[in-house]
Amino acid sequence: MSSFTSDERRSRFSGPKIVFLVAALASALAGAADHKPDLVLKGTLTRADHQTYRTVPFRVPEGVERITVAFAYSGRDQHTTVDLGLLGPDGFRGKTGFRGWSGGNKSVFTVSAVDATPSYLPTPIVPGEWNLLLGIPNLRAGVQSDFTAEIYFSRSLAVADEPAIIRPVLQRETRWYRGDLHAHTAHSDGWTPGAGDARIPSPVFLAARQAAERGLDFVVITDHNTGSGANSLRELQPYYDHLLLVPGREITTFEGHGNAIGTNAQIDFRVGNKDTGDWNAVLAEIAASGAFFSVNHPIRPSGEACLGCGWTPRNPVDWAQVQGVEVVNGDDADTAYSGIPFWHELLNRGLRLVGIGGSDTHEWSARTAGPAGGPGIGHPTTLVHAASLSTVDLLDGLRSGRVQIDVSGSGRRWLEFSAVAGATKAEMGGTLTPAPGSQIAFSLSVFGCTGGRVEVWRDGEKVPALQQEKIAGDSGDFAFTTAADDRPHWWRIDVRDASGKLLLIGNPIFLRPGRG
Repeated sequence: MSSFTSDERRSRFSGPKIVFLVAALASALAGAADHKPDLVLKGTLTRADHQTYRTVPFRVPEGVERITVAFAYSGRDQHTTVDLGLLGPDGFRGKTGFRGWSGGNKSVFTVSAVDATPSYLPTPIVPGEWNLLLGIPNLRAGVQSDFTAEIYFSRSLAVADEPAIIRPVLQRETRWYRGDLHAHTAHSDGWTPGAGDARIPSPVFLAARQAAERGLDFVVITDHNTGSGANSLRELQPYYDHLLLVPGREITTFEGHGNAIGTNAQIDFRVGNKDTGDWNAVLAEIAASGAFFSVNHPIRPSGEACLGCGWTPRNPVDWAQVQGVEVVNGDDADTAYSGIPFWHELLNRGLRLVGIGGSDTHEWSARTAGPAGGPGIGHPTTLVHAASLSTVDLLDGLRSGRVQIDVSGSGRRWLEFSAVAGATKAEMGGTLTPAPGSQIAFSLSVFGCTGGRVEVWRDGEKVPALQQEKIAGDSGDFAFTTAADDRPHWWRIDVRDASGKLLLIGNPIFLRPGRG
């Protein structure tokens, strides 16, 4: 509980008295979407404050990773103007002092070690007394201005721990959202062609621009082992009101790569280092960050051509800490490097892993993204069924397994797959527990796959479940039934074109023996 006595107020401020009410509110649980401010600062300004600067102190406790401020004041109808800035514990000139100045152009801002709202500097959050810096360029005689500052403390850099007021929600509609889960920029080895054979480090805005040109709903920036691009995402997001920019990381080790999707936290990637431990130690850190973790391009050969690219952990991995497998990386869906057999093997071991795709784009043309369906960003596209176009809901959608892959990034292909046992229905990623001997009714619909054919998979084997596999028109509806037995199974759907090339990859529906 923080408060100031009248004597403390007089000792802290010179000039006309500013009266503060400082109320400490209960901290929200990490991840709560609507958590309340940790502090509410209130004060009153008068003509005596006209063309002066005032500081409003607040104490930051240990363990805070992000400070978010929402500021409001009255009197705008009387042309009152209050500008806003932030000072760290060292005052204006110290090493942890001046943290930024937005003047009158922002009423909400956030600051952390890796990113900050434009106008503010990314900075480690050290405990101690911080100050809001107020500038009052205009306050008329006889006018009083009451201000309120809500202060939020986030104790991690997980996206879910950010206050709702700074989380972008671009669409509030439950539907399939299309995006790319794997892309690199100048913050690792992303590049754009220069003169001759030159490779120029490619800025984040090229990734955002080309993802938008391809019509994607989201793109995850997964630079190798660094979150230094997070500040660029924070700056660019307001410009892209139809494209969600999601922070991520490709954890790149000597024993395999994997994407941590949806976190700004720094992850110790040094697998095998005495201070780090094995992959399980890294996976535990990723889980604590709130990220969705997928194994990338798992059967790539590891060597000088692709250092550490194959999944080769020296110690057994705790698969309970892994949520997904990148079963398509770029153009490898129909090649010997496809991750699908690796994924099937894990599913047959009883693991619940979500199959996803990622372009792994490194090269960004300075020109436009090119025609839809071409190589590069969005090739493949991962479709995630989510409650909104926001990072938190996107992560929930990935974890649910209601996910599919448009292998070439067509922008128009998709499928629906569900199963019913009695009164219970499951979609992709879901589970049914039918009694042995009971009937299970599967139904599927395929869209945008003219001339294609449907494949049904059970436990990693193609099965002739359909009387007619060919899609007669652009779209088609199919159904089949099977009897439950006393063993666990998983079923999923692929769609291929007339030449046998993969178009769509669906995620499984799981059957577990039950009582119906």
